[in-house]
Amino acid sequence: MTRRRAKFLTAWVAVLLVGMTAAPHAALGADLPTGLTTSFEEFRPGELTDGKDASGRWAAAANHAETHVAHHRNGKQSLRLLGGEKRSVVWTPAAVNGKIDQLDFWMERWTQRAPFDFLVEGSDGEKWTTLFHDRGKALVGSFRNQLSIPLPNGLPQQIRFTSTTPPDSGVMIDDLSIEMAVPQQVAAVTARPLIVPVLVRNSLNPVLDVCITVQGSLEPLRFSAVDLQLAGSLPVEQIERIDLIATGGLAAPNWKALSLDSPDLQLFGTQTAPSAKLQLTGDLQLVSGENHFYVSVQLADTADPAKSLAAAATSVQISGKTYAVETTAPQQNLRIGYALRNGGDDGVHTYRIPGLATTNRGTLIAVYDVRKQSGSDLPGDIDVGMSRSTDGGRSWEPMQIIFDMGSDARWRYDGVGDPAVLVDQTTGDVWVAATWSHGNRSWHGSGPGLSPTETGQLMLVRSSDDGQTWSDPINITKQVKRPEWSFLLQGPGKGITMQDGTIVFAAQYQDSPQQKRLPHSTIIFSKDHGQTWQSGTGAFDDTTEAQVVEVEPGVLMLNCRYNRQSARVVITTADMGKTWQEHPTSRRSLIEPGACMASLINVNHELRTPETDWLLFSNPDSLASRCRIMIKASNDRGLTWPEEHRLLIDEGGGAGYSCMSMIDAETLGILYEGSLSHLIFQRIPLSDVLGDDESQENPRRPRN
Repeated sequence: MTRRRAKFLTAWVAVLLVGMTAAPHAALGADLPTGLTTSFEEFRPGELTDGKDASGRWAAAANHAETHVAHHRNGKQSLRLLGGEKRSVVWTPAAVNGKIDQLDFWMERWTQRAPFDFLVEGSDGEKWTTLFHDRGKALVGSFRNQLSIPLPNGLPQQIRFTSTTPPDSGVMIDDLSIEMAVPQQVAAVTARPLIVPVLVRNSLNPVLDVCITVQGSLEPLRFSAVDLQLAGSLPVEQIERIDLIATGGLAAPNWKALSLDSPDLQLFGTQTAPSAKLQLTGDLQLVSGENHFYVSVQLADTADPAKSLAAAATSVQISGKTYAVETTAPQQNLRIGYALRNGGDDGVHTYRIPGLATTNRGTLIAVYDVRKQSGSDLPGDIDVGMSRSTDGGRSWEPMQIIFDMGSDARWRYDGVGDPAVLVDQTTGDVWVAATWSHGNRSWHGSGPGLSPTETGQLMLVRSSDDGQTWSDPINITKQVKRPEWSFLLQGPGKGITMQDGTIVFAAQYQDSPQQKRLPHSTIIFSKDHGQTWQSGTGAFDDTTEAQVVEVEPGVLMLNCRYNRQSARVVITTADMGKTWQEHPTSRRSLIEPGACMASLINVNHELRTPETDWLLFSNPDSLASRCRIMIKASNDRGLTWPEEHRLLIDEGGGAGYSCMSMIDAETLGILYEGSLSHLIFQRIPLSDVLGDDESQENPRRPRN
């Protein structure tokens, strides 16, 4: 591996390496020199023009830099270069004994908006020399960029950091250090089991992050072997290969966008006939800092989704010495999942916006956007795809396109998307709703009126043969949209059948331009099994994508994406959307990262069994980003969501949308935009969410 640590290297904010203690096989470096370091904790909060701490002196012109308290990687504050053109801060390092050969720090980019320019320079007292220059590759987010800059001529007399960013944004720097040029020593060898599914159809399935932390740069060490153990109920013959993949300092690659020949990955070792105990061998020079190696598993297409898998690293070989590996998180078995749609499948750029339902015959119907040319929302070249499974999600039939409104580039390809699926439990019909954008008639381009040249169109297709064939599109815009509204569309996700037979989709609309296009969640429904449709009134200001359940006979609950707060709006109606009442948990109990779609289902209503109070909710359980897909359960109609009824199924980052459906009385299905595939399907034992403690109410029995 070349010294790629001189590039920007990304890391998940959620990945924290803890508990790095000495291993018994070989002594780890306990007295390694640390050089100079600062986390900017000694400076007063606010504007920084001149300040000094143990690392040296920091100076900036007025309105160029500040000690920033709102964002930090460690401690309570960081250094921020303010938004604007060529904002600079100059660091004059304190005196050190010995040769310095590397500068390390973490950086946060505030916004994706242009311009972005970040420059690091060193001065010998006469001229400035560029050490590093980034013109836009840094990732946006909370300290996702780690920078290690070689200093081949030693520590400069001064180092200058300069950024150009949009106003009211900027660049944050934290955990800065310089490193002495001393012989390399191993500081820690750790392994962190990942909480992700292991996917059929994926060649890359990282299950374990092995991190070798090295200090020093002279006399580089070489990594030659790792000993692994496989566990879980999955037979090893259903594993086609095990790889160890080097990513350098990259602590969380975007696996969806990578393959084994990607330049950011390096294959260390492989076994194609793995056993329960195995050793992967290779030869790789380590670099100062963190060296990440991921154990990746490729499954056979026949791998059983009811089984599980776990991987553990026990020891590594480095320059002739054996080091024990310390596990930094509890070991747990990983579920087998299915990569339903990957980018590139059938020549399609991106698959998004999952909907999932179970028909009266037990068939799973999955619907989604087929975004042919890019990952962007409507308007664009987008159709609605459908996948069908008759064996509970163990295998899936080839994709069908069930909505295609045209392909004329003059009309933005007449894109149609954001689907929601509904099973009429009375008739057995399956309905899919989607929004058609004839030209630019979507979120920003749609306007008042009812015709396709004025406003987005709310379209339906129907299947009366369990999803095998589908009707031509049915336009219900004139039935459900008020002419003054700017836009009306469905959920997306799924709809429900009420106990009285009414079928209901969650929906959303925008007010008129005069009312500033303020969005509101609502419902659309049919009391005659889809012959005619009606819409409700606005449930709550500035809410959009919602999901609907019936919590009591005739009482509907909307769980809504909210644009003003990182929390879900929950609201109910007892008169089919004529009036609404905010729920006690609204804007309090369920978090989300900014604003994101989520899923909500009533377990027993889906199973058509006697009424109880169990609700299931899924979304990214994070305030920071669309990561940590979690399923939560409530046994009191959504009043509480206890910690013991929460299940994390994917810790990584993704687009974050999800949709759930009960497969049978013991099994939940979930289709979501995850960390390893555009659309991931998992079978989840219901007991994994609800618990199997006999003191808990059985959701399949009525309560006394």
